[in-house]
Amino acid sequence: MNGLTGELVIGGGHCLLPGRGLVAADIVCSGGCIAEIRPAGSSRNALIDAEDCLVLPGIVDIHGDAFERQIMPRPSAMFPIDMAMRDSDRQLVANGITTAYHGITISWEPGLRSLEQSMRIIDALERLEPSLLADNRVHLRWETFALDEVNEVLALLTRPKTTLLAFNDHTTPLMKVADVRGAIGRHAQRSMVPPERYLALYESVLSRRAEVPVAIQAVAEAARQNGAPMLSHDDRTADMRAFYRDLGARIAEFPITAEALDASAAGGDFIVLGAPNVVRGGSHTGAIGAEEAIRQGKCAILSSDYYYPAQLHAALALVERGVLRLEQAWELISAAPAAAAGLGDRGQIAEGFRADLVVLCAREERPVATICAGRPVYRSR
Repeated sequence: MNGLTGELVIGGGHCLLPGRGLVAADIVCSGGCIAEIRPAGSSRNALIDAEDCLVLPGIVDIHGDAFERQIMPRPSAMFPIDMAMRDSDRQLVANGITTAYHGITISWEPGLRSLEQSMRIIDALERLEPSLLADNRVHLRWETFALDEVNEVLALLTRPKTTLLAFNDHTTPLMKVADVRGAIGRHAQRSMVPPERYLALYESVLSRRAEVPVAIQAVAEAARQNGAPMLSHDDRTADMRAFYRDLGARIAEFPITAEALDASAAGGDFIVLGAPNVVRGGSHTGAIGAEEAIRQGKCAILSSDYYYPAQLHAALALVERGVLRLEQAWELISAAPAAAAGLGDRGQIAEGFRADLVVLCAREERPVATICAGRPVYRSR
């Protein structure tokens, strides 16, 4: 970085430009934005030599919860939140993610996804923000049966840094799984309580199911007033998707059934599926195959979900498998999630846009540099 001009020059890379594909160019960043795109080789003293590399828009992750495994890598083994979030931040930029919405759950459960723990995570992100490398944001996953936590959810929607709001219901389906006993045991471990205590809590919140629709309406109204984009999570039916769409939730996150997926596509919603689904060649839970949905034009966004490296590798895999061209595949992890989240200043390489970029060694399928708001935050050569 030139200390006098504040310019950062990325020289000689093959840059993915809107409507033009890969173009050999130099990119000049200044004041946190892309100031100029010049012919390749026309700039002197490039700080980052991108020759033989691709220069791509920084990845926007609309839903990632891998940070939970930094906080609790094994059941009941909790680590300091600041340590966990700093480490997650480093993982983000090492994988080309420049904007990350952390899926922070506010549930009726104690433990990892409790209100108290979630507030600690949000507080840590706010305190650590000046020293973090990526643009770390909050994707608030509200469990709709967390009725006693509604007031705190409403308050979080007024945060200056716009929050995403997802409507989650992992309560109703719990007793419908094939192995109820095993599911209760796993949830109890995460909640750090004995299974019998978890079951008692579960039955208590389930008894208040009649209150849930009113709470959903109130939270949705607050989200609309505060301009928080809304998502519905794990839609199972067309009616479920229509209900949330009518509330203003135009993002359908991980629709579970073909019926819900088709209804989302027909309604023109942003459909989010998991990048690990693409990388692994299918869902680990037996849900809809993301690659097939993409082939059908029924997926707009790929999120990291539970594995940060997956977005980059999913996009490259789609190109290698002949499913999409590079510009189409990369849009799934850059421009489209930025648009869905209302971030109109990023997601593509264009003058005036935020200088969020990843310099990729295509041969090795790895970032060699990540730039966030014009600042190099990761270098591997």
